[in-house]
Amino acid sequence: MVDERIVSGHYKHDQLLDLIKNGLREIGKSIDSVTIEDLAPVDEFHIGGRTATEHLVQQLGFGASDILLDIGCGLGGASRFIAKNYGNSVTGIDLTDDFVSVGNTLTNWVGLDQSVSLRQGSALSMPFDDAMFDGAYMLHVGMNIESKDILFSEISRVLKPGSRFGIYDVMRMSEGALTYPVPWASEENSSFLAAPEVYSALLESAGFRVECVNNRKEFALKFFDTLKQKSSANDGPPPLGLHLLMKSTAPLKFKNMIEGITRGYISPVEIVATKI
Repeated sequence: MVDERIVSGHYKHDQLLDLIKNGLREIGKSIDSVTIEDLAPVDEFHIGGRTATEHLVQQLGFGASDILLDIGCGLGGASRFIAKNYGNSVTGIDLTDDFVSVGNTLTNWVGLDQSVSLRQGSALSMPFDDAMFDGAYMLHVGMNIESKDILFSEISRVLKPGSRFGIYDVMRMSEGALTYPVPWASEENSSFLAAPEVYSALLESAGFRVECVNNRKEFALKFFDTLKQKSSANDGPPPLGLHLLMKSTAPLKFKNMIEGITRGYISPVEIVATKI
């Protein structure tokens, strides 16, 4: 099993909060005036950002009173979006201290600290009681987790029967060598891609019923093409964007990932399941 410190170290970023503050100033915003819409370009670290989050959440049909779990929450952008727009109470968990610390600060800035709480921890051994949550989701998380059987068993443990669980991960679609680094891994030894069929089988073994599987390849390619056009029109990336999280290697990571998607080796895929 990969050392989780390697995964956390890949995302470590002790200057991130300052970069976000600088970005806000560039767009004419302050801590007192910032909204979750302003933060969306930087705080949803997955292909398609806010649009992808909305697409998945709409399929899950969470009730307004449901207490939700955001697995691998990162900066907590999805947690804040769901809490504000759907009225849910959301708890997030993530390996990376920097992400959790910055994420809780952003939550305070937008006044959602009563409904969103992020904490540091491993998704393979979560500090939550059995059947504690009414629903859960994870956005671009499984690529860093080798033991997906343990992951899904642990998620099943903390969910109530009948709970909906949504996944949006980059998955392996065909054989073919990827070039590294990519957004989720600097080297191949910390990248654990699996096919949708593997996800489905492991989910079923953990007590879930798989409802649907959606390949989002075309959505992803269109998303990246739009980003490229905007960047070219503006002579560079925007003040707030995912490039802040990936530092100087962001262009190379994006390039390698897009190449893998274009060649059909990998693709972002949604899976919606229900705990039996």
